[in-house]
Amino acid sequence: MLRNLIVAIDGPVGSGKSTLARRVAELLGYLYIDTGAMYRSVALKALRRGISLEAQEHLTSLAAETRIDLRAQDGTQQVFLDGEDVTAAIRTPEVAQAASKVAVVPGVRRVLVAEQRRAGERGGVVMEGRDIGSVVFPDAQLKIFLTASPEIRAERRWHEHQQKGDGIDLTRTLEEIHERDRRDRERSASPLVRAHDAIVVDSTAMEPEEVARLVLLLVNERGG
Repeated sequence: MLRNLIVAIDGPVGSGKSTLARRVAELLGYLYIDTGAMYRSVALKALRRGISLEAQEHLTSLAAETRIDLRAQDGTQQVFLDGEDVTAAIRTPEVAQAASKVAVVPGVRRVLVAEQRRAGERGGVVMEGRDIGSVVFPDAQLKIFLTASPEIRAERRWHEHQQKGDGIDLTRTLEEIHERDRRDRERSASPLVRAHDAIVVDSTAMEPEEVARLVLLLVNERGG
């Protein structure tokens, strides 16, 4: 009997989590939830209001008063911040860096983890982030820890920036990857770790569709 599973995909920046999660959700007819978009949205709001990224109490209050809606539209995910479409606005390098700082604030994580659990509690979701299998849904039926070499991850991020016209060089992107990895591993709240029962998938030498089909096989094994 087919079930609506919770598929948790975790991994470091640039590993291809978003691409994988979107494709797997499409193949399964599941809802795709990009938790990183939630942190980026809070970061964008903080930047707009001039709130210090070190002001943890203010950031926690900001997260609590913020409404973030993730909607599927024409096969893509649209992100709405307090009713405003910020799908493009949250994808700038400035917001990405701010989000990595906002994400280490325990109070912000508590607020957003609660929202993520509500969004996925009924199953039939593919959720990606850095603590989905370890914190948000420790009982998820399928957990994937997606990784790749830092150099490959930097190349992927650099190509994304190039396509958007962002003038960032590859060396700087690799430095940012290493910094994000360190920050994600060392944060006190929900650090980036592989859940003990997560399946490690190294996408360094794999095409996105290959990774998606592999995950689809694993979902089918679990009756999803």
